[in-house]
Amino acid sequence: MIRLQYTDQEGHRHMDVSVDDIPAILNAQQGILWLDLVETSPEVARPILEDTFGFHPLAVEDALEETHIPKVDDWGDYLYLVFYAMTANATEVSQLDLLELDCFLTPHCLVTYQVHRTAVVDSCWDNLLVDPRLANHGAPRLLYQLLDLLTTSYMLTLDALDEHAELVEDRIFDQPTEALLGEIFAFKRALLKLRRTLGPQREVMNKLSRGDFSTIDRTDAVYFRDIYDHLVRLNDITDSMRDIVNGTLDMYLSVVNNRMNEVMKTLTLITTLFMPLSFLVGFFGMNFFQPVVNRPGWTGTGALGLTIGAMLVLSLVMYGWMRRRGLY
Repeated sequence: MIRLQYTDQEGHRHMDVSVDDIPAILNAQQGILWLDLVETSPEVARPILEDTFGFHPLAVEDALEETHIPKVDDWGDYLYLVFYAMTANATEVSQLDLLELDCFLTPHCLVTYQVHRTAVVDSCWDNLLVDPRLANHGAPRLLYQLLDLLTTSYMLTLDALDEHAELVEDRIFDQPTEALLGEIFAFKRALLKLRRTLGPQREVMNKLSRGDFSTIDRTDAVYFRDIYDHLVRLNDITDSMRDIVNGTLDMYLSVVNNRMNEVMKTLTLITTLFMPLSFLVGFFGMNFFQPVVNRPGWTGTGALGLTIGAMLVLSLVMYGWMRRRGLY
């Protein structure tokens, strides 16, 4: 799907523009044009990006491949940027979906390319439809609005993960199953994925906030500094949540070990109760007291005394060995 909206220099929005009208708008160098390519095939998107806008084929290839970490490339009169929208699965919060968002930014034009439709772009698009004044300050400010919503979605994702972490902690004491252990490891992987995305994206915001690009005026760079500060805070929160998850894993292992100790304690108690009974049964079950065969050497009084002596010596040897090894 290809959607276009153009806001002229007087602040009037035009929704009836088409791809054929883009060259005239670009030549006028007035107003703000936003082209959003949503789930558009590379065969359709490539001619628009290369021929209509004149973007470099390498930058277009990067956008269509969808295999890059967050970054910003300066091509002189325009910027190519890669960001990621992140949403949590409705059923499994620890399953995070990474959706790449490619942007081309000029002073009067913003082009976004989405392989998979994202709610953040839809929200920014709707906001601009409701209030066209959001485009009165140039395309860089419009990009700021989009990235600000993107950062807000990260916060919502972290809030969902935080609530999920509390539920996992409660379930550890009620039912520490292997499935719960797998869920904890999935939670760790989700936080690692989030941190791998937030780190490079924070550096991109840092570059945008320094005002080193001709496409972004220094008066607009301060807005990206605000997003950069939010991303730094989000990165710190992610590190804190990783510590919490590691503590949750230790808690799980501790609870499982305590339960195992309780089981062993019960088994030890049962074994201790039956130990004297087993001794009596085994001792009086020997054939010294009523021999069933006529072998005085093996069933007589001497053999009984030798057996009792061996049992006492073996017990003393085992006791001494355990004392020497510190087991008692």
